[in-house]
Amino acid sequence: MNSERSQNVKTDVFEGLSAETKIRTKKMMMWLIIFAIVMLFGGITSAMIVLYGKLYWVHVVPPTELWISLGIIVVSSLTTVMALRSLKAGMQGRAMALMVVTFILGIAFSLTQAQGWQQLSDKGMGRSVLRTTDGQVYSRWNPLRELKGEYGKDFTIEKNGITLIKDGNDYFLPGEPEKPLTSDVENNFNASGALIAVLVYVHIFHLILGLIYMVINIIRIKKSVLNQGNWISLYAGGMYWHFMGILWIYLFFFLFFLY
Repeated sequence: MNSERSQNVKTDVFEGLSAETKIRTKKMMMWLIIFAIVMLFGGITSAMIVLYGKLYWVHVVPPTELWISLGIIVVSSLTTVMALRSLKAGMQGRAMALMVVTFILGIAFSLTQAQGWQQLSDKGMGRSVLRTTDGQVYSRWNPLRELKGEYGKDFTIEKNGITLIKDGNDYFLPGEPEKPLTSDVENNFNASGALIAVLVYVHIFHLILGLIYMVINIIRIKKSVLNQGNWISLYAGGMYWHFMGILWIYLFFFLFFLY
């Protein structure tokens, strides 16, 4: 009886549907997922745009690791395309190998993103771990006085879209050296650093979801569940992966060159 039940359980929820219906349905599902992610990141970037004109804003030079991550995500998209073409051509071994390469590149991309943020955090953009007078350990987001590096080269600070001048230890608006803003600047919350961290790690989280789906597809290729006649899951995974790459390229230039 149990064996009969197990035989009746579908291993594929799309089993019995036409190829056209499978393709259309999975594409629609992936577009809905992508739309939800767009709304999430759109909300965060909208918050940055609103806060940009209201707070002191730090423009920081992106570390080398984040530039490297751009190259890695572009290459990983290419290997995803090559894997799909190989599977469609009936070359399952080649398709699986290319997906393994894509997975490794995805891990490397996540690591370079995390390392890039750590470089920014070390320059004062992140949190600091402190100790109270009675020995209790706590962490807080750094105020702007914790920024490290050469002003004008490694970072600049803006107020209402105007870059502040720094002379010695004093900050002031251009043409207003008699009105120093030093105390206000140094004690201000680093909102730009906090939002950069949120965007980087939320992106890494969604990338990890893509890596999990990638592992599932690699296993499916190995077991011949995905093959020359059944490739739509690999196509859908590619849609997600290409989107995450395009999203990161947009976020990178948004964070470090637009805002």
